[in-house]
Amino acid sequence: MSNIDLHAAKRTKNDEFYTQYEDIQKEINAYLEYNPDVFRGKTILLPCDDPEWSNFTKFFAQNFERFGLKKLISTSYACESKGDCDTYCPTLFETASPKYDKNKTKTHGKIFTLTHDTNKNGVINIEDLEWTYLKGDGDFRSDEIKKLRDDADIIITNPPFSLFREFLAWIMEAHKKFIIIGNKNSAGCKEVFPLIKDNKMWIGTMPMGFDILFNVPEHVATELIKTAKSGSKYRIIDNIVYARASGCWFTNLDHGRRHRPLQLMTMEENIKYSKHKEIRGQGYQKYDNYDAVDVPYSDAIPSDYDGIMGVPITFLDKYCPEQFEILGSTQRGCHDGVPDTRKYNDYWEMKQSGERTGSSGNKTNENANLLRNDGKNNYFINSDGRCVQSLYTRIFIRKKKGGVQ
Repeated sequence: MSNIDLHAAKRTKNDEFYTQYEDIQKEINAYLEYNPDVFRGKTILLPCDDPEWSNFTKFFAQNFERFGLKKLISTSYACESKGDCDTYCPTLFETASPKYDKNKTKTHGKIFTLTHDTNKNGVINIEDLEWTYLKGDGDFRSDEIKKLRDDADIIITNPPFSLFREFLAWIMEAHKKFIIIGNKNSAGCKEVFPLIKDNKMWIGTMPMGFDILFNVPEHVATELIKTAKSGSKYRIIDNIVYARASGCWFTNLDHGRRHRPLQLMTMEENIKYSKHKEIRGQGYQKYDNYDAVDVPYSDAIPSDYDGIMGVPITFLDKYCPEQFEILGSTQRGCHDGVPDTRKYNDYWEMKQSGERTGSSGNKTNENANLLRNDGKNNYFINSDGRCVQSLYTRIFIRKKKGGVQ
């Protein structure tokens, strides 16, 4: 599967990416394996949902009794507020109901609730969902949805990527448990990273090295394909369009993967035997502007190094708090615990062709920079001919004193 250009989605303000049932099942089952009673007696809220076709609603409704849920609530956002009423078509489920209102279906969100065996067939499942129109459009920021949030125990959803940071703040202000999907790059943002650093939230069980495959509705798929950058690709399987996004799960519910320490070699062993050519026979480079060494791969972290290390953001899905402590990040506003030691305001950016890009060295301030020019990528140079190259976001970590090895 190749990526549809999700920058195109951002330009057209399309946030409709529907999570596959099997991805939800795989993620949720991991929490149950760690704690079989994690959802027992709980009220779960699924906001930012489209209950009629949402796999989140379907999954939790079908497993209501197995999980021992107290109540399931799922809410939708009105098409008029989303700005897509031109392509909106109410489901037969709604239109066949005596509650159907041809005006409210466009202006009001809907709420689905599940608490008991409404059809008296002896089981509680998706057939027992009850629904009505919300008083408002279903915006998660409204007082109506805030009240549902405050009454819920756990919030689970795939919020709009464009509103992820705002949605996370909405959850945290209410001190709720949650499992949500967001762009993996959000982990380095100044609104998100401090929560990870302080162990108030962490990455879910799905590895960050894998993208999440989302189903997109027909009108969104058409727009994405039409506006995709040259070379971007998409796939249609059984007449369904799928887009692969760089998403991952974020949560503050515990799971077993989080307490599994990395099995690591010593620094000497890595230099001798590492499978990575950047390490084997080369060793570890120190940053030009941070008092830390660069470790470009999580499996190359030396087990016997006590100093500060910079690791890729994908380390976060392998982070064991009993093994390491997180000190900061190179993302601006997130590195106070590991201050930068050099600025590059008197540098300018160059292409390998020798052409200036027009950007000053201020662009690379607070990035992790190595003193080099690898001959492949853009670099920054000053009037003395001193060259540095910036790396992708790095997370600063240190081996935990007395922690597991």
